Amino acid sequence: MTHPTSPSVSSRPSGHDPVAAQLSTLDRFLPVWIGLAMLAGLLLGRLVPGLGDGLSRVEVDGVSLPIALGLLVMMYPVLAKVRYDRLDSVTGDRRLLVGSLALNWVVGPALMFALAWVFLPDLPAYRTGLIIVGLARCIAMVIIWNDLACGDREAAAVLVALNSVFQVVAFAGLGWFYLSVLPGWLGLEQTGIDASTWDIARSVLIFLGVPLVAGYLSRRVGERRRGRAWYEGTFIPRIGPWALYGLLFTIVILFALQGQAITSRPLDVARIALPLLVYFAVMWGGGFGLGAATGLGYARTTTLAFTAAGNNFELAIAVAIATFGAASGQALAGVVGPLIEVPALVALVYVSLALRRRFVDGGPAGVLDVAAGEVTR
Repeated sequence: MTHPTSPSVSSRPSGHDPVAAQLSTLDRFLPVWIGLAMLAGLLLGRLVPGLGDGLSRVEVDGVSLPIALGLLVMMYPVLAKVRYDRLDSVTGDRRLLVGSLALNWVVGPALMFALAWVFLPDLPAYRTGLIIVGLARCIAMVIIWNDLACGDREAAAVLVALNSVFQVVAFAGLGWFYLSVLPGWLGLEQTGIDASTWDIARSVLIFLGVPLVAGYLSRRVGERRRGRAWYEGTFIPRIGPWALYGLLFTIVILFALQGQAITSRPLDVARIALPLLVYFAVMWGGGFGLGAATGLGYARTTTLAFTAAGNNFELAIAVAIATFGAASGQALAGVVGPLIEVPALVALVYVSLALRRRFVDGGPAGVLDVAAGEVTR
């Protein structure tokens, strides 16, 4: 499948074409737009007095309304493109499901725990914040990265939903284990978190449930009334660019909220960034390698890699603030998460696209239905 702004791609193998030539102007300069959004957010947070405090007060029951708006606008177009009648082909793929669960709930938290202690042994607040980030598995931006890298959209929807269920059930327990039990066994400093099941479920319901239901209803109603050709050829191209607009808006708000803290403590940010960079590289590489080794094909391998590497930054930040306070080091570590995740995973989108020529299936290629704007798998 292609991103909604991508131009037509010929049916010859993708390895014969430069990756950049297969991207629209909007997609080709995506790192530029994201970089500008990050810079704009940081400058706004730094130069506009009280902006961060004002934005943080625009919330309902602990949920930031500006961030919620951006995430919902970002996720709806992608979830509206999911072909829900194909989900059974994903739920029957045990290699994909088992691999995703193992990477997300065994490897990911353990890796972040190890990296936090290796890189930040003398900074307990930042270390705890990173461990919380590692426990908050993907439900939001990963859908965008997967779409940009031409991953399997239906598989991404299933894996994100599966991670969300596990998140509600396992987050608090894993937090207790990695912050209190395991450090006690190893003779390390112990701490704890305040994360109720309702807080986690609320995050999942808002940031996944609402756009998922909206996307599902859009497809069902749209196809029933106007047909699939109209839905995918007319409706989807109209709403597609809003995913990018929502992404950029969310980035601006996130960085404006913590612009002062980030720019006033650059060395601390650098210390936090190092283990995060290693984490994203290892998780993405492990997911991509596992998918390739088990013969998932390019599209599902890409989806496995990005869903393993992505994190639910909104939940991590909310838990850190609720437990340790908005001005805490734990909260700063949570905010630095998307600061590093956004450019790192954008870079991995391009790495993924470059690697698709190495797959026998040539990536999610095949016959391009120009009218529908989709690559037929």
